[in-house]
Order: sequence, then structure tokens, then C-alpha cells
Amino acid sequence: MSVTPYKDHSKTKKEQVSEMFDNIASSYDFLNHFLSLGIDILWRKKAIKLLKRSLSSIKDAHILDVATGTGDLAIEASKMRPKKIVGLDISPGMLDIGKQKMKAKGLDQLIEMIVGDSEQLPFENDTFDGITVAFGVRNFENLQKGLKDMNRVLKPGGTAVIMEFSKPKSFPFKQLFNFYFFHILPAFGKLFSKDNRAYKYLPESVAAFPEGEEMLSILRDVGYTKVKFIPLTMGICSIYLAEK
Repeated sequence: MSVTPYKDHSKTKKEQVSEMFDNIASSYDFLNHFLSLGIDILWRKKAIKLLKRSLSSIKDAHILDVATGTGDLAIEASKMRPKKIVGLDISPGMLDIGKQKMKAKGLDQLIEMIVGDSEQLPFENDTFDGITVAFGVRNFENLQKGLKDMNRVLKPGGTAVIMEFSKPKSFPFKQLFNFYFFHILPAFGKLFSKDNRAYKYLPESVAAFPEGEEMLSILRDVGYTKVKFIPLTMGICSIYLAEK
């Protein structure tokens, strides 16, 4: 069963996700860095380092950042000096914040921020050398459909780098993390974001999301090759690498 932010049966998951991120857009960056103690910044650097290594032979790369949010991963990707980055997200509110950040950093000509659906990407086949997603695939209404459409717009030989939360397995870190994730994080999220559901949805969606070998199997099923995953920070986060 699909986990949704507001459990509103009159709206699709896409509609609820868009509404949720619009609601928390103004506090999203602060809460991301505060609640992760800044570790999310290091995770993004790692993801882009892996993408850079994979695309090292390509000049003037075109990169798509799916579920870009306010554009933090796209900004990190700009350090690769690609020719063009497109950041796509379903939430106009998040993109508005992102556009302000791009302009302030002088990146608005390099990074284009557009509203779009990850499952119906508005691009031709074989458009991008690299595709990134940070903490976005678990919000897809149809995971397989979204991953398959990403594969469609990826050039042959291109690489997708997907970063997503996962579940620690070792004692006692697993127990400590679960207490923080299911109790402390929602309380702080509610306090600062003023959205009662957003930071309860986060652990619920992570708990229901396929990870590790199960995620690799899904990536293979929708057409990717040379798939592998790298667990980070004792399994809190995983990076999945997949080629077309």
C-alpha cells in the first residue's frame, strides 16, 4: 500500500506530495541541515563525486536533477562544470526557493528549475548524460514508472545516481536511530515547519520503501545495468548507481 503524506483519499499521492512540500518549503533547507546535523551535505558531496567519476570522459555534460526541491544537489553538481543542469520538481513552492538560491549564487543561467512530473518527464529520449535524485524516489506515486522514465531520457552509457534514506541494521544504532526518526524528528518538524504530517510521513515513507538488493532488483527490471548500492553513515542513507 502506498504511503501518502495526508492520507487524503480524494487526492493522489502526487497531489499530496506537492501540497506537503509547498507547505514546508520555507523551512525545508533549515530543517534538512538541522535534523541531519549537516550530514546530508556530506552525502550530497559523495553522490556528486560518484557522478563526476562516472562521467569523467564526457565533456559538456547535461544533467537532470529529479525531485530537485530547492536545488541543493543541483548546486553541488554545478561544481562538475557541466554544460547544463535541469532541476525538476512537482512542488512550485520548493522551486521558487530554489530559483532564489540560483540567482543569489549566480547559477541561474546554468541551472534551469522547472515544474514537472518524474513519471512523465518532459524531455526527448536519450537527452541527459547523468541523472540525480536525492531523497525523492520514495515520493514517486509509481516507483517503477518513474525510474523507467528516467532511464528513457538517459543517454546510452549514462549514469543515474539515486540517494535515498535506508534503515540501519546494527544494534544499538538501529534502536537509537528509530527512536530519533519516529519520535524526535517529527516533533521538531512539527515545531518548525507548522505541518503536522510532513515529518511523520518521512519515517513512514522510509519504512515502506524498498532498499538494498530489493531496490537493485527494481532498477534491473526497468532497464538499468551495472547497478550497485553504497550504504552511508551506518545505513541511514544509501546511494544507488545505475547505468543505461
